[in-house]
Amino acid sequence: MASYYIALALHILGATIWAGGHLVLATTILPRAQREHRAAPVSDFEQSFERIGLPALAVQILTGLWLAHHLLGAPGNWLHDDPLAHVVQIKLGLLALTLGLAIHARYRVIPKLSDDTLPTLAWHIRLVTIAAVLFVLAGASIRFGGYPAFDR
Repeated sequence: MASYYIALALHILGATIWAGGHLVLATTILPRAQREHRAAPVSDFEQSFERIGLPALAVQILTGLWLAHHLLGAPGNWLHDDPLAHVVQIKLGLLALTLGLAIHARYRVIPKLSDDTLPTLAWHIRLVTIAAVLFVLAGASIRFGGYPAFDR
């Protein structure tokens, strides 16, 4: 049981770093950069945040998979029509969205980042921030038993 609480604590810490960093970026750094039409503040923040943000995301992924297995068993159970399975499904969807945006930004947007292309990166930042907040809310819902079926 101690391993569950350690994994949960690491997962929550990773979520705090990931979501908090993106909220700071989206609500303070990005608006200023857009007002000034300068990509440099966003780029500077991203470079600093990457050192703690990416490991935090990796910890979330690893502990999230472990916690899902602990709560629901084999991955086949994650697709069942069960309130906790719904949370796992939502979080896996958010993970796919986050990873897709990260890969696109890393290989298509950031290499071409300039003051003129900042609006494209801004959309990535907003979407990843929304996904991060939804990750937190979905995770918190586990405490209350997850989400019942959406069609009821």
